Amino acid sequence: MRIGIVCYPTFGGSGVLATELGKALADKGHSVHFITYQQPVRLNVFNANIYYHEVRVPTYPLFDYPPYEVALASTMVDVINHHDLDLLHVHYAIPHASAAYMAKQIVAKQGRNIPFITTLHGTDITLVGKDKTYEPVVTFSINESDAITAVSNNLRDETYKFFQIEKEIEVIHNFVDIKRYQKKPLDAFRKVIAPNGEKILMHASNFRKVKRVQDVLHTFAHVVEHLPAKLLMIGDGPERNGMEMLARELHIEDHVRFVGKQEQMEDILLISDLFVLPSDYESFGLAALEAMAARVPVLSTNAGGLPEINIHRKTGFMAEVGDITMMGRYAVELLSNETLLATMKQEAYEQACRFDIEQIVPRYEQLYSRFCRMDVCNNV
Repeated sequence: MRIGIVCYPTFGGSGVLATELGKALADKGHSVHFITYQQPVRLNVFNANIYYHEVRVPTYPLFDYPPYEVALASTMVDVINHHDLDLLHVHYAIPHASAAYMAKQIVAKQGRNIPFITTLHGTDITLVGKDKTYEPVVTFSINESDAITAVSNNLRDETYKFFQIEKEIEVIHNFVDIKRYQKKPLDAFRKVIAPNGEKILMHASNFRKVKRVQDVLHTFAHVVEHLPAKLLMIGDGPERNGMEMLARELHIEDHVRFVGKQEQMEDILLISDLFVLPSDYESFGLAALEAMAARVPVLSTNAGGLPEINIHRKTGFMAEVGDITMMGRYAVELLSNETLLATMKQEAYEQACRFDIEQIVPRYEQLYSRFCRMDVCNNV
């Protein structure tokens, strides 16, 4: 099949999943065309079946805000026509679904039928999409999609709750490539971070308010009162400066490292003992699943789709949103008990295997085959 994938190229979960899906499809012989405004951060390999098409948005004095959606739809049309695409798979509803609908109508005038599938990832529904400024267009473009998928049962339910969706939403969970984490941890790397054998806690996010990054620091402050530990803060965003100040106020700055955005997350996860994710809401929690793939238990809230992957007292612990006292207690309980830690590391890994890319990608192929042309389907 010849598949167009439209996504954001950033470190966010939707862009990561879209890129990893495209790479996996290319490995299986499909032609994959990424359409976005810059090369996705995870698109760091060469594969003869992968193509990248940059969306260029000219600037004119007439426009205070460059019309990206129009440029995106035009680029989709160009790629559809010149590369004979079989379908479009757009990730994140805004503005990709509405742009795909526009492209579909344009090529229909030229005698082509191009189906498009919309995958909902989270804030495109739970935050941005609910804004009255966008809601009518989001609802319309989702309903006009030939198929709709969501990355968790929770997100599917939230979409039905807040939008008048007339079609079935199929849940195809996020996935992780287990093979990426089949490496030995770098002992020398761990000794640099924890030279005296301290336990290593880790958090990774875009440092937005919804991630409750301050709860990570408060939880860690409780941990260091009871045992030697270090904390790695991965990522960047609007809350970072405030969190560095909070670390000083809590007198833990000597034990915390803010290391910014990192592409090779598996190397860092492999030396970690506990992943902390105290978010207000996660549609799925891809960062938590990646931690589990590296045999790292997860300490999270029970918000959104997190209970679908993190099993309380088996793959880690869960607490109510904002309950930093309980999160601190759970962290100490785990990190001070080597037997429990070893057991949870193995359970976390086994849970991640249930979401391995080899299990999930065939479900997307089956979905695509429902809409591709008969001559293409016969060759799949």
